[in-house]
Amino acid sequence: MFRSLTHVLRGALLALGLAGAAQAQQAAVCYNCPPEWADWATELKAIKEKTGIQVPGDNKNSGQALASMAAERAKPVADVVYYGVTFGIQADKDALIQAYKPAHWDEIPAGMKDPSGKWFAIHSGTLGLMVNVDALHGKPVPKSWKDLLKPEYRGMVGYLDPASAFVGYVGAVAINQALGGTLDDFGPALDWFKKMRANEPIVPKQTAYARVLSGEIPILIDYDFNAYRAKYKDGANVAFVIPAEGTIAVPYVMSLVANAPHEANGKKVLDFTLSDEGQAIWANAFLRPVRANAVSPEAQKKFLPASEYARATAVDYGKMADVQRAFSEQYAKEVN
Repeated sequence: MFRSLTHVLRGALLALGLAGAAQAQQAAVCYNCPPEWADWATELKAIKEKTGIQVPGDNKNSGQALASMAAERAKPVADVVYYGVTFGIQADKDALIQAYKPAHWDEIPAGMKDPSGKWFAIHSGTLGLMVNVDALHGKPVPKSWKDLLKPEYRGMVGYLDPASAFVGYVGAVAINQALGGTLDDFGPALDWFKKMRANEPIVPKQTAYARVLSGEIPILIDYDFNAYRAKYKDGANVAFVIPAEGTIAVPYVMSLVANAPHEANGKKVLDFTLSDEGQAIWANAFLRPVRANAVSPEAQKKFLPASEYARATAVDYGKMADVQRAFSEQYAKEVN
């Protein structure tokens, strides 16, 4: 009887092992794929429906994703990663990602991808002010970076940590460029952040979309797509403002992690993000997909006019990546 019980237990353990292996075969891990950001919730659901691959949501920001990949270099956990373009460039320098050219590779503009396939854009966003108009309680909607320093907005302005989150760093670059700085001189941005400290800003570490909708953060330095989502999908009284002094537009990119544990599944996930359906999801979430023909006329009507977007410019993303760590150190020293 003991021998029989042993066989039963062995059989059960084997079955559990096979079930676990089968489940793993239908999974992939994406770092920094937060359901509340850029409508990753819909994208992840579509990936599951179309490919059968389960990709859990992940609320890391770009900096946290890069740090985790570096810590796990010897035994990677993630298969794919989504982050701001400067983090993709840095991940390549740190040998944390591998080359893969997904389906529709040839349709990605040259400036939006690493020539070898280490990273490639899936969409881009324009940085500005996401404003919960109701939460202003009658105060005027700010129109410029300098407006945010006014005492009337004390305790009302939020931005993600410029030393960690990519959108925070983009905000610093945008403010710096708009106020006369360069990627060699972050003086104007650092001065702005020092002045902002007197206005008691809110500086969360993670995506703050829900906190804007609730009114906890009335004004958030964020991307156009999140403001449009709040307005058109969540029905919030939210306005998007491209500051009068100007701003920047940046691509968000994806990569296949070096030695990914579920590499084949990871490649399928990357393929889907550039598919017609995957790109349409980004467009319907008010992002500018890297395959421009995915934007429907209906989605286009919900963006601000082209005359407003004329104040959004590109920058040297390679140099932006090169100086990011130095900026983070300078910001931590002088502002935090």
